Amino acid sequence: MTNVFDILEERGYIEQMTHPKEIKELFGKESVPFYIGIDPTADSLHVGHFVSLMVASHMQKCGHKPIILVGGGTATIGDPSGKTDMRKMLSREQIDANVECIKKQIEKFVSFEGENAAIIVNNADWLLDLKFIDFMKEIGSLFSINKMLAAECYKQRMDTGLTFFEMSYMLMQSYDFLYLYNKYGCKLEMGGNDQWSNIIGGVDLIRKIGKDDSFGLTFKLLTTKEGKKMGKTEKGALWLDSKKTSPYEFYQYWRNIEDESVENVLKLLTFLPMNKIKELASLKDEKINDAKKIAAFEITKLVHGEAEAIKAEEASNALFAGSGNLDNMPTINLGNNKNISIVDAIILTGIVPSKGQARTLITQGGISLNDEKISDINYCLSDKDFSEGYAILKKGKKIFYKLV
Repeated sequence: MTNVFDILEERGYIEQMTHPKEIKELFGKESVPFYIGIDPTADSLHVGHFVSLMVASHMQKCGHKPIILVGGGTATIGDPSGKTDMRKMLSREQIDANVECIKKQIEKFVSFEGENAAIIVNNADWLLDLKFIDFMKEIGSLFSINKMLAAECYKQRMDTGLTFFEMSYMLMQSYDFLYLYNKYGCKLEMGGNDQWSNIIGGVDLIRKIGKDDSFGLTFKLLTTKEGKKMGKTEKGALWLDSKKTSPYEFYQYWRNIEDESVENVLKLLTFLPMNKIKELASLKDEKINDAKKIAAFEITKLVHGEAEAIKAEEASNALFAGSGNLDNMPTINLGNNKNISIVDAIILTGIVPSKGQARTLITQGGISLNDEKISDINYCLSDKDFSEGYAILKKGKKIFYKLV
């Protein structure tokens, strides 16, 4: 059995570990049940979850058993990690609906069949029926308030205010690990590096009750060279659901990443072999665009399937290389309303949410129609703009919409 530790290390996933030597030995000698948690606060996963799913896939391919925990219980609280304000609380019905949508996306990365088949569990099944006094006596008594307040996830909230409701999140997540340890023999919790404090809480909890085989590992967050999280677009998060972010928009995001991110993205978000990745990452100047095209295609194929990746690639080639099929680019059907103002057309595409922002874009030279800059905020589209049967509205150099 290939030691997945070597794969994760070579591809740059690993950020922190509780017991490095023991974890590597554990991966090499047995099949390890491990869990990754996802809070179902939306009806789709986004790019922030992507690395977690890739790690789970690598782990399963090397013989380990994924337990995907959807936080139907913890989502009613909201993880304060990385948040400056308290997260909006969702109803049980909203959470259950989100869980059903998310399950379908997870299936693209891990298999629910075979010897080490993945399972999905929902912590609402054991958290929502807990009795407060019993829980605090059994679990809460094992946590130090002083130590919790020193954790980064709580420390950064002290100025804006931290509720006891949110503070209990660490106890809940730690209890999840204990529950999965007892029921499924789960020995390892994995998550993004912003979950380090919560993961340590679970590892320590299991060890405090007399066990010595609980472990924690965090992996790198997907960030730009400035350290900002990747996955933000003009419309907000880069979703894995094609209805929220079209395959074309998804493809274009990766096609347009900064040069410095190419190697990291190829290592973390594709299954290309390392020798191929090093070859692509070594490309310089204009040739680095070839690596970006491959990254965009491979990542889009993973999330949306090969057919959609090909369509997105063809649409991109049609726009940027003058060859390919424009049918698959984002399209807005104006119906009989083709003589609308340029401001209204911008709003319809969703490029910006308000007319004020649309006017600002125009005055700053950020909008083109059929490759001609629009400088008049009162411009109205006419028949001459649709001489090809459509018009191409462009923001900057990289965002295109076809108006028909």
